[in-house]
Amino acid sequence: MSEIILRYNELNVDTYLKLRAGVNWKPLSRAQAELALKNSICIIAAYIDGTPVGMGRLVGDGAVICYVQDLIVLPDHQGHGVGSKVLFALRDYVEQLRLNHTEMMFCLMCAKGRESFYENHGFTARPTEQLGPGMIMYLHG
Repeated sequence: MSEIILRYNELNVDTYLKLRAGVNWKPLSRAQAELALKNSICIIAAYIDGTPVGMGRLVGDGAVICYVQDLIVLPDHQGHGVGSKVLFALRDYVEQLRLNHTEMMFCLMCAKGRESFYENHGFTARPTEQLGPGMIMYLHG
């Protein structure tokens, strides 16, 4: 397999929408996608032989909490280290943001069936004795 190249904060809207479609995620309007990318703390895209094969982005406040959002790896490239490389790069980015002598939460909402991938990368599945389950509400109209 060719080398995985990471590029920071260069992902365009068309590529973002194409990657989302490549893993059958809910479609976004172009305006939503543009705003999502613009308001991200960091976006990391993974390329193999010049072709985008995955990406991840961070959202949050950059001081107390950062969320991994949209960790995507196209199906033909899953299981080859792309997701791990993007996730480690996102974690390193958060570590650079973290203020000295502080703790920062590095969180995500895991797609069903992907729990073991994230547990293997140091994440804790919720709920636990101390932490309740993650929760969500969809707003639409």
